[in-house]
Order: sequence, then structure tokens, then C-alpha cells
Amino acid sequence: MADRSLRGMSIGSKSMETDENVDFAPRLETRYECPNGHTIILPFSTEADIPVVWECRCGEEALLADATKPEEAPGKAVRTHWDMLLERRTVKELEELLEERLELLRSGKLRRTA
Repeated sequence: MADRSLRGMSIGSKSMETDENVDFAPRLETRYECPNGHTIILPFSTEADIPVVWECRCGEEALLADATKPEEAPGKAVRTHWDMLLERRTVKELEELLEERLELLRSGKLRRTA
């Protein structure tokens, strides 16, 4: 009999609790402005460290209202394949290797691959 009375209640998908006697944490609304004109308003706890920059839905970096953009840390230089190759061999050695491979290719001892 008891199992019939709960039919149609979608147990588990809805809470039977109410918000009575619940104290929410104090919050602060922050406003971010995107360079494309979008405005983002986010609630943060009053105890939280509020970031100066937030990513906007358009992909740009939105800045906290009335804040200055922090200086970016110098990034690590990008190493290309050519840079790594030059760490192992000199340009003269690479030219010699190229000539050897071209000679093998021209003589038919080496097949071309796609």
C-alpha cells in the first residue's frame, strides 16, 4: 500500500526540503566588462578572492569593472622543430646529409614515399 502512495512523485528528482530556516552565505555581485561590449555579472562569496579577469562567452577576456588589467608574465619562447634540429646538428652537417639523400634518391637506391 505504501509503495502506491508514492507513485508519480518522481522520487529523487525533486527535493522535499524547503528553504525555511536556511542562512545563505553572504555574496557579492561582481561586474565584468568585455571589450566586445558584453557585460557579465557573477555572484561570489564575500570571502572569495575575486579574479580581475574572466573569460567571456565570446572568448575574449572580460575585465573586472573599475580595475586595471594585470601585467602578463613573460611567456616561454616557442621552440620549433628547426630550433631543436639546430641543437643537434650544424647547418653544414644538414646540407651534407641533404646532398647524400638527394644523391641516393637520384640514383634509384631510395624510393620516394608520399
